[in-house]
Amino acid sequence: MSIRHGLLALLERGQMYGYQLRAAFEESTGSTWPLNIGQVYTTLSRLERDGLVRPLPESEAGQRPYEITDAGRADLALWFATPISRNDRPRDELAIKLALALTTPGVDVRSVVQAQRSATMRTLQELTRLKYGSDRPEDLPWRLVLDSMVFQAEAEVRWLDHCETSLVRHQPNRPTSPPPRPPDGGTSDGARWADEEARR
Repeated sequence: MSIRHGLLALLERGQMYGYQLRAAFEESTGSTWPLNIGQVYTTLSRLERDGLVRPLPESEAGQRPYEITDAGRADLALWFATPISRNDRPRDELAIKLALALTTPGVDVRSVVQAQRSATMRTLQELTRLKYGSDRPEDLPWRLVLDSMVFQAEAEVRWLDHCETSLVRHQPNRPTSPPPRPPDGGTSDGARWADEEARR
């Protein structure tokens, strides 16, 4: 999810100024995505530049609210209607890290996997605790966000288990030398012993 569309979705509810947008954003996501006020105002400036929001007169307290424009509503509707592509998501840093660990001399890959698994399990336990901390109907939006994070953590643990199993089964290819050949015209010691046993 982009901050851009998150702010547009919040402004669709009504006019808000920067600090209200940050508070509403964190409330909607259950504070699972911290947002600093600098990001809010930088994004608002870009949205205003693109004609998706417009600033309103300052209040007596010096706060300037924003409202969404018709172009902003069209952009938001398109975002909601368009499926998220995996190509649009950040690269999986953990997968890249393990791939590099496998090819970097001196790295204990199993230790890397085990450390990550322990960290992910701690995250999973904390997310599960948060998930069951409240069951109010108004908490449904951030509970769904937590559900997504729980499923991702569970999938990561399963993938790390698979990685560890693959590492245990992995056997580097070692060249095998052929058995020594007897001298030309002769027989090996084993063959000579077998012939002698046959004559007895």
